[in-house]
Amino acid sequence: MAFISEVSMGFSHDMDDEYEKLFRRMNPPRVVIDNESCKKATVIRVDSANKYGILLDVVQILTDLNLVIAKAYISSDGGWFMDVFNVTDQDGNKVTDEGIHEYIQKSLGPESCVTSSMRSVGVTQSLDHTAIELMGTDRPGLLSEVSAVLTNLKCNVVSAEVWTHNTRAAAVMQVTDEETGSAIVDPERLSLIKELLCNVLGGSNKTRGAKTVVSHEITHTERRLHQMMFADRDYERSDDDNFDEKQKPNVTVDNWYDKDYSVITIRCKDRPKLLFDTVCTLTDMQYVVFHANVDAEGPKAYQEFYIRHIDGSPVKSDAERQRVIQCLEAAIKRRVSEGLKLELCTTDRVGLLSNVTRIFRENSLTVTRAEVSTKAGKAVNTFYVRDASGYVVDSKTIESIRQVIGQTILKVKGSPEDLKPVSQDSPTRFLFGGLFKSRSFVNFGLVRSYS
Repeated sequence: MAFISEVSMGFSHDMDDEYEKLFRRMNPPRVVIDNESCKKATVIRVDSANKYGILLDVVQILTDLNLVIAKAYISSDGGWFMDVFNVTDQDGNKVTDEGIHEYIQKSLGPESCVTSSMRSVGVTQSLDHTAIELMGTDRPGLLSEVSAVLTNLKCNVVSAEVWTHNTRAAAVMQVTDEETGSAIVDPERLSLIKELLCNVLGGSNKTRGAKTVVSHEITHTERRLHQMMFADRDYERSDDDNFDEKQKPNVTVDNWYDKDYSVITIRCKDRPKLLFDTVCTLTDMQYVVFHANVDAEGPKAYQEFYIRHIDGSPVKSDAERQRVIQCLEAAIKRRVSEGLKLELCTTDRVGLLSNVTRIFRENSLTVTRAEVSTKAGKAVNTFYVRDASGYVVDSKTIESIRQVIGQTILKVKGSPEDLKPVSQDSPTRFLFGGLFKSRSFVNFGLVRSYS
């Protein structure tokens, strides 16, 4: 009987898949990209058969193209999904690049195979790199220690993103073998990497867990970071004492009883990828967005969502309402990086991240968020740093670090805007001037070499 049940379940699942494919063929998605109807923005209209998670898929694709969503109207009540987005490029101009138009059409139009938010998580194996996911307690110097471990184990970090929020740190790193330039496949070596990183992440904290996952799956980095921090329940702790009141989001949840919806309104300072962050969280919490209005044309962003839980019910209790508010506030705050923004651009090499973060640590700076990328032999890394003691970053400290690394290599992108120049005859300049031309690395005694 069990065998018959399993066959029946498999048959039912296959029938559902076939029905979905048939429905999609009969009702293919339609994408219209219009540069005429709006003076200030490109209007993108998406019509498609409705499916749970499709809103996240669409928003993710637009966000990955670095498009700014200035306005949006969303309706997915019933079997059909209709979206209208007003978007611009990063400079506030209409999107005229035909290559981007073609990519949007292929990703969202009839040729696309995107029918589920599983695309956001990624299930494809990669031989180009090894993905490492890290979760642990945040502390000054953590990124420096992690990157030192990887360098000592002859791993090259080709890309990474690091978020910190409410005393917790999450990272997704793509690493390759230093010698081969490809993914690390040796099980013993992977086990060692996992063990040593877990030790670094755990530190002396016994109350909060540390987690390291090593895989060869292709993962959407920012989507995964949201999932990791949500699963870690970072929203249950508050860092409001350290959060800039001007950037604190205002989130409300009310029930519209006549229509059996819950209405979420979000008001906060606008910033890139804000809609992606909120839609990620609603999807992770298994809420369905039936209607939404988004307005981010000014310095303030306004988002309004009409939602139900995936089981069809609106928000049922005050406890659930508070949890929704906490989770959305956390999703917004994770990407808000208080601190000084530094951008490093130089020739990529193994150990670069380890050396840079070591210098930050030695100068009492802590990294609150980081984006690491490499392309065509060039490393472009963005760091948000704060003084490890909680004070405002001293301009003299930043100037000293820039002298060490190279003023043309490390640039200040945030306040303080005016840094006093340091004499070109500074002894620090000559002492460390060759640091980034050298391929020697420092072993902090944190790990043992892998051979």
